[in-house]
Amino acid sequence: MPIFHEPVKKYLYELGQVEHPILREMQAYGEAKGFPIVNCEVGRVLYQMTVASKARKVFELGSGFGYSTMWFALALPPSGIVHHTDGDPRNTELARKYFKKAGLLNKVRFHTGDALESLNQTPGNFDIYYCDIDKDGYPDAYRAIAERAKPGNLVITDNLLWSGRVAESNPGRTTKAILEYTRLFWKDKRFASSMLPIRDGVGVHLRLKTNRRF
Repeated sequence: MPIFHEPVKKYLYELGQVEHPILREMQAYGEAKGFPIVNCEVGRVLYQMTVASKARKVFELGSGFGYSTMWFALALPPSGIVHHTDGDPRNTELARKYFKKAGLLNKVRFHTGDALESLNQTPGNFDIYYCDIDKDGYPDAYRAIAERAKPGNLVITDNLLWSGRVAESNPGRTTKAILEYTRLFWKDKRFASSMLPIRDGVGVHLRLKTNRRF
């Protein structure tokens, strides 16, 4: 089920293009390999939210070869750190090469293995938690992140519209996991949640100081 009419999709994609050479190289690689990345449309939002929230520490659950990680790293202050997680060591190594080429290797901490295990094994608090793991694991990600997030922290989630499948009358197992994750955040009064209908649906969840009133 298409989320956008094709001309609108093309317009947004073209509008989002950037000049940064490493981002362009990474995007071209993802498109050539059919590797799912957030693309420039969502990347711009990640950059904006990182700057606007004055984030210094970001933890990504599911980073692939580091395209979204690069957006976070570019937005963070010089002393900022983003944690990259992926289960495939080849993706970790490729990401490391891109960050070295960009001169941003000092801003990244790499974890190879299960993203939730990496989060649980990493101490401290994070200003932004970004979730883009295998979608069947989204409900577990909610439970791990929601209890850890502190007031003022942001949780950003990719693929919450799942190519429109979330609106189907008979959703499959993976779609049900996404729907459960969305329901859990929307019902959790500790968070103010919203959905940005860009690309494949981006959830934004702000941890509040007091329970929300709406």
